[in-house]
Amino acid sequence: MTIHWAPLNIGLERRLQTFVVLCHTLTIAIFLTAFFFGCAIPLTWPILLPYLIYISLFSRAATSGTLNGRSDYLRSLRIWSLYASYFPARLHRSEPLLPTRKYIFGYHPHGIISHGAFAAFATEALGFSKKFPGITNTLLTLDSNFRIPFYREYALAMGVASVSRESCENLLTKGGADGEGMGRAVTIVIGGARESLDALPHTLRLVLKRRKGFIKLAIRTGADLVPVLAFGENDLYEQVRSDRHPIIHKIQMLIKHNMGFTIPLFHARGVFNYDVGLMPYRRPLNIVVGCPIQVIRQEDRDRIDDEYINHLHSKYVQELRRLWEQWKDIYAKDRVSELEIVA
Repeated sequence: MTIHWAPLNIGLERRLQTFVVLCHTLTIAIFLTAFFFGCAIPLTWPILLPYLIYISLFSRAATSGTLNGRSDYLRSLRIWSLYASYFPARLHRSEPLLPTRKYIFGYHPHGIISHGAFAAFATEALGFSKKFPGITNTLLTLDSNFRIPFYREYALAMGVASVSRESCENLLTKGGADGEGMGRAVTIVIGGARESLDALPHTLRLVLKRRKGFIKLAIRTGADLVPVLAFGENDLYEQVRSDRHPIIHKIQMLIKHNMGFTIPLFHARGVFNYDVGLMPYRRPLNIVVGCPIQVIRQEDRDRIDDEYINHLHSKYVQELRRLWEQWKDIYAKDRVSELEIVA
């Protein structure tokens, strides 16, 4: 295999874009390195040990729904515009959303690292607050990420919260303009870790048929459902195909079952070459926000009707298919298959 090296005369802005994306890709590793470096200094132990105990056993900042650690300044920094310009990424709105409602954005597909979800919903690089004024959105991630020292503080400052049920319900029923979540929204990557194993370039295979927990959450909180389709998310990396390596696939599924996440075997480009590395390819990301599906609230879990859940799920899938049909010939010209929804 021939490796194509990046030329030396690349402009400064493109180099800065690459640097920002590299730092984002290695964020957890960078913060863990800083933590362990601190642990190597005995003078820091009286601070680090209580801190570690606190975030492991007592902290509820990621699930409380208060958004106290959120920093609009950090979310609006110029570096995130560089990050979005790397691909480039763009956010498209189907219709305005009323700030007098609450929303659950369902992001599809997961991809390998969900770069589009971060750019669109954890930063202001794509102008979320201008496209949807009056709505405070929170990107959700695994609760285990908030047990990682130092990275936890960074994630909270970026306005990211836990995807646990407690966190979702608190975000959508507390605070906001009326103290009951009005004007708030959460973004959930519906397919999760399982879907990342299907993140193959120029395809769109969504794990959705049996995913109805977010529908029940919407009913309990009265939040409208908003499908989001990210064209290009699966094109950012190459990975080992599960149908060609069944043993590797079984190991990945075993890890997911026991640890809650999985490890796709992927590669893309490097910092100084275009063929080998963990940096995403420079391929366009177009994140299209669909039309909201209005939900009637029912707080009592025992009284939520299965037929209503299936009805909302069907409408949600229908809206996703509409987005695909409307935009596939514009943003998915190189597709090798059509939208596929699996269990």
